Amino acid sequence: MGPMTDILCIGSVLWDVIGRSASVMRQGSDVPGRITRLPGGVALNIAMTLLGFGLRPVLLSAVGRDRQGEELLARCTAMGMETAHVYRSDDLPTDRYMAVEGANGLIAAIADAHTLEAAGPRILDPLRDGRLAQENKPYTGPVALDGNLTAELLSEIARSPLFATADLRVAPASPGKAERLLPFLQHARGTLYVNLEEAGLLCQQPFASAPEAAHGLLKRGARRAIVTDGGNPAADGLGDSVLTGQPPQVLVTRVTGAGDTFMAAHIAAETAGADRPAALTRALDAAAHHVSGDTSL
Repeated sequence: MGPMTDILCIGSVLWDVIGRSASVMRQGSDVPGRITRLPGGVALNIAMTLLGFGLRPVLLSAVGRDRQGEELLARCTAMGMETAHVYRSDDLPTDRYMAVEGANGLIAAIADAHTLEAAGPRILDPLRDGRLAQENKPYTGPVALDGNLTAELLSEIARSPLFATADLRVAPASPGKAERLLPFLQHARGTLYVNLEEAGLLCQQPFASAPEAAHGLLKRGARRAIVTDGGNPAADGLGDSVLTGQPPQVLVTRVTGAGDTFMAAHIAAETAGADRPAALTRALDAAAHHVSGDTSL
């Protein structure tokens, strides 16, 4: 295997604090369980998955200079990520996400991502100042961008000359943040990775299938749209062509992280030279392995 290809991962890098209980919970429940703290955030989850597919993630995010930040970046470096270009804030704490899960699913979650929002465009400085690229010689490699950035910063990225030559891959952080990706339709930039619900929110109309949603996104101005729909066919729309792919049938044991796995596998396949049909098939296979609980990718 040759040298690993670098991929910029831009977005949230934080600690996930998750409390899990085997009991059914409701408001006011006070039950025994386990509390874990793990590196998380959409950009970091995508980066961890990309590592598994042989790419080397370069993180662009904001992390505090506190003890939590030092520990988080040390963990990322140990995993094989490049953390030298992360914006470090002297006066802001490292971001955190806290969730409580019961036997009946997610009970509540709070995302404290104020540091990433406060850092704003400063996280992109390495693309301007010559560390990774500069304004007259923009970055040309692959970029995975998560929709946790502010609407203002996402809008700037959608039209900035810093990303004019990059292979930009964009994912919403959640359906609730899907509309933040509208500037990528307006400026016809990047490849959007969305599920059927997110595609409907972006186009403000419901779609019955992924191919229909891909057509809808292209009509609204998307340069390229890749739409998934759980175990139903997925679609890759580019120009006038919409390809479809059928995910393998598997027993679903976990859903969280399937989108990150799909996106990472798809980027890795195309970075390695796979054509569109092969990349879609590879990504659907990887996501199916993930949801079935099979970790032997």
